[in-house]
Formats: sequence, C-alpha cells, structure tokens
Amino acid sequence: MASQDKSLSLALPEGPEDWEKVQSRFFQNWHTSIDTAFDSISQLFHFTSDTMNTLNRYQKDNLNLYFESTTRPIEANETDNKEQDRVKPEKKNLTDVAIITGGIGGIGTAICQRLSRDNIKIVATYIGAEKEHAMEWQQARRKEGMEVDLFECDVSDFNACKKTARAIEKLHGRVDVLVNCAGITRDAMLKKLDEENWHAVMDTNLDSVFNMTRPFIDGMIKRGYGRIINISSVNGQKGQFGQTNYSSAKAGMIGFTRALAVELAGFGITVNCVCPGYVATSLVDAIPDHIKQAIISQIPAGRLAQPAEVADAIGFLASRESAYITGTELAVNGGLWTG
Repeated sequence: MASQDKSLSLALPEGPEDWEKVQSRFFQNWHTSIDTAFDSISQLFHFTSDTMNTLNRYQKDNLNLYFESTTRPIEANETDNKEQDRVKPEKKNLTDVAIITGGIGGIGTAICQRLSRDNIKIVATYIGAEKEHAMEWQQARRKEGMEVDLFECDVSDFNACKKTARAIEKLHGRVDVLVNCAGITRDAMLKKLDEENWHAVMDTNLDSVFNMTRPFIDGMIKRGYGRIINISSVNGQKGQFGQTNYSSAKAGMIGFTRALAVELAGFGITVNCVCPGYVATSLVDAIPDHIKQAIISQIPAGRLAQPAEVADAIGFLASRESAYITGTELAVNGGLWTG
C-alpha cells in the first residue's frame, strides 16, 4: 500500500512551480488542438468550395454541350448589363415574331388578334384539311388590318415541324414567341376508347408541344430571349369524365412546361401554361342549350369565358414585362377550379 502511494506521489506535481508547468503544458496542448481543428475545418471549407465550383463548371459545360454550344460565354464586364437588359422592356418599335399553332381556331384567332395589337408579327399554322378555311380566315384578318403568314403543318409530325420551323426562320430570321395552341378532342369513356383515338389526341395535343418547341429553342437560346406558352386546360388540372386521353395530354403539357422552364430560365426564356376553362367558341356554341346551361351552372363566375379573355392572359405572358414569370399555370376558368 505504501509503495502504491509513493508511485502516485511521483506522478503528481510536488509544488506550485510544478503545477504551473503542468498547467502551461495543458494550455499549450489545448491551443494546439484548437488550431489543428480550425485548420481542418478551414481545409474542409476550401475543399467544399472548390468542389462546388468544379461541379458548377461541369454543369455549365454540360448544358452548353446539351444545347449544342449555341450560347456565347458572358464576359465578366457584361454581367450587369445583361441582367439589366433582361429586366428592362425594349423599345416598342421592336417587332417580335410569334407563331401560333392552331391559330385559325376560335381561341387561336383571338390570340393572333391580341398579339398583333402588341406590334408582334403573326405566323399561324393549319393542317391540310383546313386549307380552304385557312385562306378565308386570312382574308378576314386582312379586312381587320392584320397581315398573318400561314403555314400548313401537321404538328403531330416532328419532321414536318422541323421543316416548318426552318421555313419560318428563313422568312423572318427568328421566332421570339411560340404559342402551342393546336388541339383536338376524341371523347369517350376509357372502356369504350379505342387505341386510334387515344393516340390521335396524344399526338396532336402533347407530342406536338415537343415537335414544335424543339426546333425553335436553339435559336431562342442563341439570342438570349424567348416566350413559350402552352395552352393546356382546366381538365388537365382536375380531370374530366370521358376525357382520359384529353386530360392526360393536357396534364402532360403542364409537366413539360415546368421542366422546360427550369432548363431555360438562365437563358432569358420563359415557359408557361395557360389553362382555360369553358370558352365561348363555335364548338361550345354548337352544344345543345340545356347541356351548355348545365356547364355554366357549375362555373362560379356564371358564364363562359370569351376567347379574348384567354388571349389577354397569353398577351401578358408573351410580353417582355413578364420576364420573371416562368413555369406557371395561369388559370382562366371563372373559378371552376382553384386547386
């Protein structure tokens, strides 16, 4: 027991000076540990920062490759001016060029009229079966003081869309605004819906959005400006009895809009959806009155939308003042759906 006490006493400081030395060594070791920890944290911070910078450069390089190197690198002294140019509306004497697919229909006509009033050059598409009607439609627009270029294009055919895009860009040099408005319905309950009518609606209403948009985005990216507006539907938001094909296609347009908006936001290009409710077009006017009244009774606003009201929403999204709005679904439905 005595020998254990003696070995313990040898391990402990014997006087105040020894205690001060022990304390000094303790604090020295403690500071060294703290310094080492801070050095490690600092090194970790710099490593993380370098890694993030590398990832950002990698992402930028891959985006440039994805878009076929159509963008010119921004010099450091251009950054502030470029941001100002995106926000500041350009002079009114600048005429943009807009293409409206299905432009000779009820809503399409109103869109053409609205954008024309905003000093935008209008190009509208139609399908071959509508040629006679398209010529009559063009003459009617001329009587209103509008000059509209017409292009026959099957929007469900990707190669036809590429050909049309090349022709329009050759004629006008560019396309600044794309409105995907073409659409059809082939309504039936799913248990009675045949494959042909499923694909007809999907090809015309959804595939067409890719077919028409893809040929134009490279040019928009190169110029650093563009407005893409997809005409979806309230039934793409909430679904509708007897419209599994139509609702699916219109919901797909919304998903397309959201994803493409993220891809193109950094290039000065906005991508948005307009989702109309029931609109007073010739097709709706042909519905038996008792059915039409049943539809209207479900609309809180108590009436159908006018085509011009849908067109006004598109006019705003097509303007340069809407530069900070992208990836949205703008509902024009009189309160029919607020989900």
